[in-house]
Amino acid sequence: MKAFAALLDRLVYTPGRNAKLRLMGDYFRRAPDPDRGWALTALAGGIDFPHAKAGAIRGLAMEQAGEELFRLSYDYVGDLAETCALLWQETGTADPPTLGEIVARLHGAGRAETPGLLASWLGHMDVTERWALLKLITGGLRVGVSARLARVALSEAFDTPVEEIEEVWHGLAPPYSALFAWLEGQAEKPDPGALPVFRPFMLAHPLADGVELEPSAWLVEWKWDGVRVQLVSRGGERRIYSRSGDDISATFPDVLEMMNFDGVVDGELLVRGPTGEAPFNDLQQRLNRKTVSKKMLAERPAFVRAYDLLMEAGSDLRDQPLTARRTRLAAFIERLDHPDLDLSESITVSEWAEVEALQAEARRLGREGLMLKRRDSAYEAGRVKGLWYKWKRDPLTADCVLLYAQRGHGKRSSYYSDFTFGAWRDGETGQELVPVGKAYFGFTDEELRALDKWVREHTLNRFGPVREVEKALVFEVAFDSIHMSSRHKSGIAMRFPRISRIRWDKPAAEAEALDMLLALAENDAPSHEIS
Repeated sequence: MKAFAALLDRLVYTPGRNAKLRLMGDYFRRAPDPDRGWALTALAGGIDFPHAKAGAIRGLAMEQAGEELFRLSYDYVGDLAETCALLWQETGTADPPTLGEIVARLHGAGRAETPGLLASWLGHMDVTERWALLKLITGGLRVGVSARLARVALSEAFDTPVEEIEEVWHGLAPPYSALFAWLEGQAEKPDPGALPVFRPFMLAHPLADGVELEPSAWLVEWKWDGVRVQLVSRGGERRIYSRSGDDISATFPDVLEMMNFDGVVDGELLVRGPTGEAPFNDLQQRLNRKTVSKKMLAERPAFVRAYDLLMEAGSDLRDQPLTARRTRLAAFIERLDHPDLDLSESITVSEWAEVEALQAEARRLGREGLMLKRRDSAYEAGRVKGLWYKWKRDPLTADCVLLYAQRGHGKRSSYYSDFTFGAWRDGETGQELVPVGKAYFGFTDEELRALDKWVREHTLNRFGPVREVEKALVFEVAFDSIHMSSRHKSGIAMRFPRISRIRWDKPAAEAEALDMLLALAENDAPSHEIS
């Protein structure tokens, strides 16, 4: 447990991606089984303890420190695990159990046994070990590591292509002893057998400004505003994988139901609206749900627009040129003949000016932009230069007024870094501000420190970890699109808002009116013309 705690502590304070990879790789090479396997599982977000939850931790901390001290401390620190780790009083100096022992005991413990088990461990740990244990239990490590980055760390630590690791990942179970045995050369590569495993996606590079391509060598298609997925059906088993390799099958049972084929399809997951593809905001209502109601299935039916065919009836097609794969994909979809799987349109152009004209129409048509793919390209994992490009539409911007600020997590837990901003509308007593979005990135560390100082000096009210501030600071907010939404007080929802500039110079009275954003939402609704 000491080594795992030290790893998490260093990851929090290590901002660079390469440095994080080295830290994880060193741990994976040095730590014994099953500790490193459970650490890998935790970093990939795959550990769950049914009887050890945040509520139980909060209750234990209140018992020891008192409710008032806990509340004040939590308000200041802003992170449950860190607050409890700092408040807990040591009761001994015995060596803590190993990570493997902790996982085994927690998986086997009942609801009544778990609190006492946690209390006994916490009392014999130092602050960092307590913090790491509590982070492990709550599942939110927040150390700047994704499941994909953890697999990349394995790849670099054991000099094995990450694509090979990802192709067996979903056929293995924690604590991954077979995976480490293979990576260390002590066993053969694990065979996932007939399991429908993930194949790493081929990705595109952004098209640089001013670049022109020869249209005859490129397949041009729309970039759809959904979620990139992989449909894998093999041996009667069906899976839906996201771009990060996460299994999202349970969230889309309607898509699973139509996957009556033997193959691997690369495509875009979308939901239907009254006149065609619904905005991303509608799809977002279905994401990250463990169960989906019949009402949700009826109101937001999902479907997949296919881009590519990677495997069919056991044959691997990835080495074939794109044109050949597309021909087989069209025939594959025609044979399946299901309305929930259709073919992404290939647009015929003869001059680059036509491509530019299409890209300029993307927003009006409700598309993210264009994809350009070399017709002779094989399907290669990752971003391979010169083969696929994406040309996204330009973001929209609006000047909004800061309303509320909340502390961040991890290395930002002492800073106000999550910002809610609003626009002006006519109220009963005159102009008032209503929230239109929230953002927590788009600024430098230096700007974060300046914003934190400003928030502390201009606080009007406090609501737990949230501060209401004077309506005096303007953000230029960039966002990809804006949609009507009955779930928000303002009636709109921004997609991917981020702070483009801090307008220290601009008076709050000159920020945007809500009417402008509402009109933008209505105008940004896609037109479903056939192009």
